[in-house]
This record gives sequence, structure tokens and C-alpha cells, in this order.
Amino acid sequence: MKKIVVIGGGTGNFALLSGLKKYPIDITAVVAMSDDGGSTGVLRDEFGVLPPGDVRQCLVALSESSDLMRKLFNYRFDRGIFFGHPFGNLFITALERVTGNFEKAVEEISDVLKIKGKVLPVTTNDVRLCVKLDGKKIIKGENKITNYPLSRHKKREFYLEPEGILNPKVKKAILKADLVVLSPGTLFGSLIPNLVVKGFPEVLSEMKGKFVYVANLVNKPGATDDWCLEDYLRELKKYAGRDFDVVLFNTTEPAREIRKKYVDKKEAPVKLKSKTLNNVLQLDLLADYLPDNPEADLLKRSLIRHDSKKISEALMKLL
Repeated sequence: MKKIVVIGGGTGNFALLSGLKKYPIDITAVVAMSDDGGSTGVLRDEFGVLPPGDVRQCLVALSESSDLMRKLFNYRFDRGIFFGHPFGNLFITALERVTGNFEKAVEEISDVLKIKGKVLPVTTNDVRLCVKLDGKKIIKGENKITNYPLSRHKKREFYLEPEGILNPKVKKAILKADLVVLSPGTLFGSLIPNLVVKGFPEVLSEMKGKFVYVANLVNKPGATDDWCLEDYLRELKKYAGRDFDVVLFNTTEPAREIRKKYVDKKEAPVKLKSKTLNNVLQLDLLADYLPDNPEADLLKRSLIRHDSKKISEALMKLL
């Protein structure tokens, strides 16, 4: 059975995993552990747990349980003391407190949700994302970083504090994989936090499978303003320590209704400038619907999304 490892945060991984689970393959989701915003941030601060939010999304994406169970874990309270918290985040937090072990909690919930494959934290260390700007100013915390105008600074050095050590199970999965996929997601909030974990670049250099990047659809205002695909590839190589074998890049324009909404949010589409990148596959990867973003959500989510079916079909052709 072919093996695929998907690396990222919550939303990007969710899109890939939802489509891939329908194929007869071995799936491992690797999840960043630096999230400290929204519901996750509150739970980390209140209970000292590892971040549950992105892990929850991956568990739900891979779940083969009933629709009711999937809806339950994604249900977000819209009033009272639990306002903004998804039930699944509270469940994972409680189970980590009961078992005393985050990985054990994830394994138990994996059984409850009957997931296909595995969900692994990239590190089991309690880490915070930090960035040093222009060799001087330091910002600590992923939520602060993603809301800071990083584009004003030419030099950005990301790192974890304390230093996160790569989960041995992640290393094993990557070395055995036929395909290792970096999912779309916030560059400085979901992707780089995985790559700066100690030991990660070394494993990527050792792996025998194909290394694939599903490129972002839009730029994030204040962080990647006016970036083209080449800018993303350059920044990712800096932390991954290697090039991608294949890059999946969307070429389809969103519908007028969706396009107007992201123009209002000042989210410009990522463009491909070079015509000489022979590892870029230009495809229609765009979802033709607006995502459901609950009013109780404590974070702002992107309006433009990848289509899970289109991405999974493209990835399966690479095996």
C-alpha cells in the first residue's frame, strides 16, 4: 500500500485529508504545534496543554465515523462561557489532562472517530513560534506573528522557543513515505512552524519519496503582500533545506462573488511569474463554493479554498 504524509496546520491539511481518505492508501497527517490563537490559545493558557485545534481538524477530516460524530467534534459554542470553543478542542484538552499525554489522547480520539490513518504532532514539546526581524526586534507567539505586518521587514528568522525536537514517529513516517506533501496554509503560521522543528530538514534530505507542495491560493495582507509563487518557494527552501520535486499550482480564477469578497479583504491571488519552472503543475484546484465560517469562530479564516477532490486526484497521479 502506498504511503502519503501530509504536513501542515488545520485548514490546509483538512482539505487534503478529506479527499485522500477515499483512496486505498496509508495516510499520516503531521501537525504543527505552535498554534496559540483563538480557542486553542485560550486552552493552552488556561490548562497548559498542547494545541488541540489543528489536530482536531485533521482527526475530523480522516474520520470514517458518522456525520453526527464529525459535526459534534467541529461544533463551536456560540454563547456562554464556552463561546468560540469547538467541542473537539475541549474533548482533546480533557483527555490530555486525564491521560497526562497528548499523543495518547490523540490515539484514543482516533479510535472514537474511527479515523483512517494517523495524526501525529510534529513535536511533543510545548513550543512557541518566534521571529527575529531585521536582526533586532523579536516577536513571540504565532498569533501575534500572524497579525503583525511582517512585510515591512526584509529579514525574518523564525525559530521555536524552547527548541522543539522532531517526533520520532514523524521521522519514521516520512522516511517510509512514497509522497510527502506540504499542504497549503498560512506560510508563517502553519508551514514554517513544522520546518523549524529540530531534525526536520535533515529528515527531508534523507527521504526517498517525492516532496510536493500544494501552493497557496492567495497572499496574506501584511505578511506576503504581492508575493508570487517563486517567493514562497524561496522562503520554504530556506527552512526545508531542499527544493520540491513537484509543485501543484492553481490557475483557475474564483467566481465573481468570491473574487469580490477577497478583494474587499485585500487578499490578492498568488501568481506564477516564471515560465521556466519545470516542476510546477498548473491545474484547476479551486473550490467553487464559499466556506462556512461560524460567527462564533475566534479567528478570521480565508474565503478562498482548495477543492479536496481535485487536490487528491492530482496527488494520486504522482504515486
